[in-house]
Amino acid sequence: MLYAVAALSGAAIVFFILSFFAKDRIKQLENQMEQMNLTMMQNDYQMKKKMKVLEEELLAGDLTQEIVDQHNQKQTSRPSTPQNAADTVLTMYQKGYKTHYIAKQTNLSEDEVLAMVHRPKQGVQS
Repeated sequence: MLYAVAALSGAAIVFFILSFFAKDRIKQLENQMEQMNLTMMQNDYQMKKKMKVLEEELLAGDLTQEIVDQHNQKQTSRPSTPQNAADTVLTMYQKGYKTHYIAKQTNLSEDEVLAMVHRPKQGVQS
């Protein structure tokens, strides 16, 4: 009986020591879940970023078309003047459009757009 208890105690100690060296399967599953979670979050962030860019492009296109339509209505209702083009350029610039984009939309050169943006308004006294 004493030998049986000693053998079982020795086996228990050996198995206890071996348990520290055995791979933890739950730890592996936790790492896999964490990795998958990080991957999903990165994908979600990238998709949201792409959606935001697309929304901004669509919104910019709509706003640009609206400004050009308003400009065209002004041109049809009265003769075309350089002041109308300057108003359109200033409006688009104030809404945050880049000068190369404004030049493309208004069929002006980028230098002309810059000149209109930085030109002081007529009639304003400093």
